Amino acid sequence: MKTRLPTSFEQSVYDAISRIPRGCVSTYAFVAKAVGCGAAQAVGQALRRNPDAPSVPCHRVIASDLSLGGFCGRRGGAALQDKRTLLAGEGVRFDAKGRLADPGRIFRFERR
Repeated sequence: MKTRLPTSFEQSVYDAISRIPRGCVSTYAFVAKAVGCGAAQAVGQALRRNPDAPSVPCHRVIASDLSLGGFCGRRGGAALQDKRTLLAGEGVRFDAKGRLADPGRIFRFERR
C-alpha cells in the first residue's frame, strides 16, 4: 500500500500544531488563522488525516467554545475519550460542562 503524502496545506497545519506546547491547547480557528486559512473546518479535516499522531499533537486542538471538539474524525465515543485522556496526561482539564477548565492554557500563535 502506498503512503499518501500530506498536501502543502496539511503540512502547514501539522507544522503549526507542532508549536503548541505540552499542557496547552489551541482552537481550530486559531490554527486556521495561523496558517492563513479562513476555515477552521479545513483544519479539522487536515487533522483527521494526521499520519503522525500523537507525535504531531492534533489532540491539542479544541473547538472555539473550548469544548474538546473532535478527534480522529469523530465527535464522541472512545475517540473523544482518548483525546481527553491524552490532554489530562498533559495537565489539561475540562469542567463538568465539558469546557476547558483553565483558559490560561490556550496557546495563541504569534505572527511569523
